[in-house]
Amino acid sequence: MRPESVAPDRGQALSRPKPELSEQLWDVLVVGAGPAGGDLATQLARAGQKVLLIDQLPDLRQAAFSSAAMPLEALQRFGLPAELVGHRWRSWQLIGPGHARRHWRGERPLGVVLDFGALRGWQAQQTLAWGGQVSLGLRAQGCQAQGHEMLTTVLQRDGGRLRLRSRWVVDATGQARSLIGDPLPDPLPAHRDHNLIRAVGVEWLLQVPIQTWDHWAGKLSFCLGSDWVPQGYGWVFPMQPGLLKLGACRITPEGSAPVPLAPLMQELYRRLFPQATEDCRDPYQGIRVLDRHGGLVRSSISRREPHQRGRLIGLGDAVSTANLLGGEGIRHALTASRELAPLLLQTLDLERRGQHGRHLDGPLQRYPKLLRRTLGWRWVPSGRIARRTWLSLASPRGDRRLQAVLAGLERGASAEDLSALLFDYRFERFGLKLVPYLLGWR
Repeated sequence: MRPESVAPDRGQALSRPKPELSEQLWDVLVVGAGPAGGDLATQLARAGQKVLLIDQLPDLRQAAFSSAAMPLEALQRFGLPAELVGHRWRSWQLIGPGHARRHWRGERPLGVVLDFGALRGWQAQQTLAWGGQVSLGLRAQGCQAQGHEMLTTVLQRDGGRLRLRSRWVVDATGQARSLIGDPLPDPLPAHRDHNLIRAVGVEWLLQVPIQTWDHWAGKLSFCLGSDWVPQGYGWVFPMQPGLLKLGACRITPEGSAPVPLAPLMQELYRRLFPQATEDCRDPYQGIRVLDRHGGLVRSSISRREPHQRGRLIGLGDAVSTANLLGGEGIRHALTASRELAPLLLQTLDLERRGQHGRHLDGPLQRYPKLLRRTLGWRWVPSGRIARRTWLSLASPRGDRRLQAVLAGLERGASAEDLSALLFDYRFERFGLKLVPYLLGWR
């Protein structure tokens, strides 16, 4: 029996010799070794399938952009080991609008901040431990059907190309949707929930003096308001002692170009860490920026885009599992994987028994509906609330509206209530104030 878990890996030395990859027929080719793709590859390998997981990065700790906060129960539900946890938190701090600071402290730990790079490396190692294959530094360029197989063209880092044969291909490339492609825009105003909402996010990994780290430890801190992050939000999340994540995400209004976040990040850095001198050589005299990374978020509210095109299946952010309210994606990506894996295994079993045609696609036809049901009815209204809230934070009027909501939370909500709002989207406590959002009027 293979081991239940293996130690996290830096993401290097995972690849197998690439030329031999094209000589085999894989049951499933998973493109993208993020949380969704890495988890699916592990589930399939554990079930004895011949699976290949590829990613364009040569090192899975590169471009590790994710705030990576999740509730404590998700850590247990998905079987994630303690060594992937960067920090455990029990409190919330909301900074802004303006100079306001509000605090909610829980009686027990409420959640964790994951080490995102360690998570990806661990998942890849799990895939290997259960007999799957992993190859890094391969960028998928396209795929096409050939009978009951798929032929996927991938580009190697040296410029060479490989053609990989598989029965099924899963696009887990995130918002890029490298293979399944973007959904067609819908011009009807009544269908605006079907269109992709765009956002830009940037995150810095900071090395800070321990007394500075102590100030931010044990809590998730968000910066809200147009004077902090117009049409978005900022955050400070603690990691291991001496490490913090400083980030910002800004929604891009329809028809507008994304706004560069570098000046905004510099301003956040200056306001939140006024004692720091960026890139100071002595970490005990200042703060060092160890890494800068960022990326795009493109997600629809309704999640009505195609989840499958023939033998090509979308997974994770490729089918809009990034929630816009709290910017959370990892937990929902893992949820999507756990919904898809049994359906794909059933389909492979039908195929081996020679039941092609309509029987072959039967289990997978349930995938979009099952995923929507698991994510819950609150998903769509939470997206509408997020769009309305973040885009409105561009003026004093939007700040005043947010200020009123936060004042109400401060009077009657606990830290657990705040977690239920931002992680479980339990917004019923606001009552009639949210009716326009729920109906899509605003």
